[in-house]
Amino acid sequence: MSSTQSLSYIIVGAGVFGTSTAIHLKSQYPNADVTLIDRHEPDAPTRPAASWDWNKVVRADYRDITYCRITPVLLVALEAQDEWRSNPLWSRFYHETGIYWISRTGFAQAVLDNFKTLGRDAELHALPVQEARKLYSNIFDSADYEGVDTVLINKTSGWAAAKDALKAGINKAIDIGVKYIAAEIDCLQFDNSGYCTGVRTDDGKIINSNRTVLCTGAFTPVLLDKAAKSVSCDALSPQKRMIAAGVTTGIVTLDEGTANTFKDMPVCIQENPTQRGASNGTLPPTIGGNQIKFWGQTIFQFSQGTPSFSQPPPGKEYNQWEVPEALKADVAVASEATFGKRDWTIHTHRICWDCVTPTEDFIISQHPASKGLFIATCGSFHGWKFLPIIGEYVVRMLDGTLESDLEKRWAWDRPLPDQPGKEWPRHDLRELLDSVQA
Repeated sequence: MSSTQSLSYIIVGAGVFGTSTAIHLKSQYPNADVTLIDRHEPDAPTRPAASWDWNKVVRADYRDITYCRITPVLLVALEAQDEWRSNPLWSRFYHETGIYWISRTGFAQAVLDNFKTLGRDAELHALPVQEARKLYSNIFDSADYEGVDTVLINKTSGWAAAKDALKAGINKAIDIGVKYIAAEIDCLQFDNSGYCTGVRTDDGKIINSNRTVLCTGAFTPVLLDKAAKSVSCDALSPQKRMIAAGVTTGIVTLDEGTANTFKDMPVCIQENPTQRGASNGTLPPTIGGNQIKFWGQTIFQFSQGTPSFSQPPPGKEYNQWEVPEALKADVAVASEATFGKRDWTIHTHRICWDCVTPTEDFIISQHPASKGLFIATCGSFHGWKFLPIIGEYVVRMLDGTLESDLEKRWAWDRPLPDQPGKEWPRHDLRELLDSVQA
């Protein structure tokens, strides 16, 4: 589209959505003026968002067939996996170790049925517990199988080195001509008609553009709320469409003997019934590091005394390394549920923040309250795996060519469920704090 070629774009947030969008937008429209803004330099050693991590799960086994399907021909998560396998930009970070799913909700059969419906070949097996627990050198023999009939083994999924892949994506965007600015965003800018004209940074600099795309993760609700108040437009506010939420991770460094036993380990996920909360699980040893990562099942918000929405703590990098004992214990639950009681120490705990929607679907949409403002965020703790391709669909949204079913599913104004999904926070960080001061 020639009009797109001549437009200027600001993409706020260099996480999964922002980085992928910058790559696909500049690749498709080389003459477009594309600026990627993030509070961190491209080579920052750490970032507070969920997109920065040691490793992340890459999978396409969804109960909801919509998340396996983009069009009658293409399959979204499977398309992403194909990119992880074949695209040199991403393939060096991908490790197809398989996934070991322990589920109490009939998940295994639902996934098998979905793959059959879609006509996609994959090494998928639903095995009885007694058979499954003998696999992988019996490392899952002492896992929690209460209420479990079958285990799903998906050998065509795995994990990726998250922070390394994200950094490579940012560098790719810069290499193809995307301008990168390290700055903290103070607020959005609007003209008298309500059109979003760009952003203002913390140091007062105004950066203008024809289109502003918010890929700001957990910072999105507070940024939109501030914008709504600045121009007295309640329709800009996130209201109940999204919430900033956190989950806790921890690391175990394996001794040489245990590392040798675990060297062929797959990702393991415990999918809990709704009353027990979200899933927990673990990822295999990092290459050359002999470290495995766990994540807990407690997802929480941080109200900061503001009843309308949650936002991450205001401390440096969201206080991500200051983890209360209750959340460290939550990570220990994941360890015992996966491997039984083990004589090892969980260390390097971290709180990961993301933006979650009630349906756990992304928001990839023009903001109806302001022309020039677009939203592409809300990974809902499962968006990372789409890093290679999600920007392509953001570009389609910007061009007005996004498939109608996805346009409806990812819309800003879409029906909200009576009850939110399992990734919606049920606790407040304030309830979980001990000596940590947020």
